[in-house]
Amino acid sequence: MADALVYRAEGSAVVAGRDLYGFTVTEWRLPATYPPFAAILFVPTTWLPLGILKAVFVAGNAALLTLLVWLSCRFAGLRATFPAVCAASAAALWLEPVFQTLLFGQINLALACLVLWDLTRAPGAVGKGFALGIAAGVKLTPAVFILYLLVTRRVREGLTGLAAFAGTVLLGALALPAASVEFWTRRMFETGRVGKAWIVDNQSLQGLVARTLGDPSPGLAWAVPAAVVAVAGLWLARRVPDDRWGILVTAVTALLVSPISWSHHWVWCVPLIGVLVAEGRPRLAAGVAVLFTARTMWLVPHQGDLDLRLPWWQQPLASPYPLVGLVLLSLVLLSLVPELRGTVSAWLPDQPAVRSVLGQQNVRVVKDPQDDEEQTATRDHVLRDNL
Repeated sequence: MADALVYRAEGSAVVAGRDLYGFTVTEWRLPATYPPFAAILFVPTTWLPLGILKAVFVAGNAALLTLLVWLSCRFAGLRATFPAVCAASAAALWLEPVFQTLLFGQINLALACLVLWDLTRAPGAVGKGFALGIAAGVKLTPAVFILYLLVTRRVREGLTGLAAFAGTVLLGALALPAASVEFWTRRMFETGRVGKAWIVDNQSLQGLVARTLGDPSPGLAWAVPAAVVAVAGLWLARRVPDDRWGILVTAVTALLVSPISWSHHWVWCVPLIGVLVAEGRPRLAAGVAVLFTARTMWLVPHQGDLDLRLPWWQQPLASPYPLVGLVLLSLVLLSLVPELRGTVSAWLPDQPAVRSVLGQQNVRVVKDPQDDEEQTATRDHVLRDNL
């Protein structure tokens, strides 16, 4: 439970007034990487003996998993009976991101529950967006959901999230001024401080590119695709008509473009599976469940720098999550193709030969109401010839 030990050390540093970003713990020499606000929340971890703290983390994460399954059922539109939620939670324990979260004593399930609960509240609910801001204040990645609210024109909810996030920054600055200056001006930009981006543990786009190229610092080879995916992902999230897929697309986009997304960050596979089941796609849901249970990234050689010297056929095994994320975004884009074609056709001149390239199913002939039947028949005849 290495991450739980880091959280405990952060809380201890706050209580003792020590340098928050100057220590490392465990045999892996792990430092503090979250904003000062998170360290303040971790203070209660210092009140318990270590053995009891670990038990609390395991029990707490198991309870949070059950809550996430229930929220995912509500999110997907599934009937959430108590026996079904318990059975699904027991099965979800075998999903690699969930299992690793319990193993490391992570807070991914807590953040996912905060985000999903807030986003599934009724439109216009009092304080909607506040929990998003709190989640972003603990760990910066959830801030992308605030952007999602803004790009989907839910401005009041997005501004509520921004205000809550700003409140966490202010609270951290008041309680830990030196640590706040250090984090916001320096530490948050040191992505290498979090860990090595090229190891198989990192299931982000940067990890995929680094391992594929055999380059520990891919630079622009990663930054440019990440920027494209970020813009495309938010655009897709805005355009997709189903809000469930808008939220899932936003989550996957955040996981892809983040410099480091450890495998246990992908707990969003739980609501993804729920939505696939609700949409009547049991085989696809089963395939996703198998992929997130298979643990293929741990089957490839990854001692030392072997992650950078994998043969081509092992690359998909080393990067299953970013690949499935890219496939998911591609499928959502393809689902919008008819809509996109219709949008393009609306801007084209009313020429059958031009419109025919869009395909017969998407051609809309705008007839002048003053045309007589003979002109209309002639135009349709020309259109059929061109198709």
